[in-house]
Amino acid sequence: MRLATAAAAAATTVIGAGAAAVAAGRYAGGVALRPSPQVPFPGDARLTVHATGDETVTLTRSLASLRPGTYGLAGPGCHAIVGPVVQHTPHPADTVVRRLERITHGTLPPGTRVRITPQVYAGNPRDALGLTCADVDVPGELGSLPAWFLPGVRDTWVITVHGIGTTREHPMVLMPFLHRHRLPVLALAYRNDAGAPQTPDRLHHLGDSEWRDLDAAIRYAVRYGARDVVLHGWSAGATMALRAAARSGMRDRIRGLVLDSPILDRHATVRALAAARNVPRALLPLAVRAAEGHTGLPVDRPGDAVDPDTLTA
Repeated sequence: MRLATAAAAAATTVIGAGAAAVAAGRYAGGVALRPSPQVPFPGDARLTVHATGDETVTLTRSLASLRPGTYGLAGPGCHAIVGPVVQHTPHPADTVVRRLERITHGTLPPGTRVRITPQVYAGNPRDALGLTCADVDVPGELGSLPAWFLPGVRDTWVITVHGIGTTREHPMVLMPFLHRHRLPVLALAYRNDAGAPQTPDRLHHLGDSEWRDLDAAIRYAVRYGARDVVLHGWSAGATMALRAAARSGMRDRIRGLVLDSPILDRHATVRALAAARNVPRALLPLAVRAAEGHTGLPVDRPGDAVDPDTLTA
């Protein structure tokens, strides 16, 4: 009896340890792989608005606030577009002055906490840029994927795929350029985006499963008149484009890839995301396993899902 009791206790301990490991993996993966536009990227600090003028905004001095170019400035209930650093305006040594292009919504009173974001524009191409666009639904293996379609006269479509921690608003930075060259654009939202189907684990797998939504977008483009497509992706979206170019049954329709910072080292990326979000160092390997689909939850592709290679154009 004592032997049976000891065996049962040992089994309970093993099961408990296993359940704890699964729970820890879910926690680590959730923190690292459910980033949102409201969460800073690794290396990005929250900034404070120190002052605003008619055409300038003064921010905390940091590597982020000193970046050249045009960016979004996002905070609770507010969004603005900031341009280059203004060099000759007097300001305290611990601040930086940037050109304030416009406040999209909300206000920027002193003390507002904000962050620099690559999502320059907010809303949709019609309201933000004055471009004709239609809201369309792309049939995907998990359900309908919302997308914006911007018409053009060419028969080569550009399909844009945003990166981790951003939304389909990010590719709006390119849309005026593509519109001037009369290229049709399909800006895709994919699994786990707002308005798109959610997976059981709700985690981003850095393109390893998400590429199938891009495959669905290629099929949609061909079905509605595209002869060829160019895939333009950022970060995980760029990795999705690489996966589609290698695996899609429609890869012969892909005429070009534009890859901005593709994720080539998944382990390093997950570790950086987890560390930036203060996941304990001991749990970093579990975050990496979560990216690979080892969380104890069902994989994000259902067992009876349609194989993209069997779909017709």
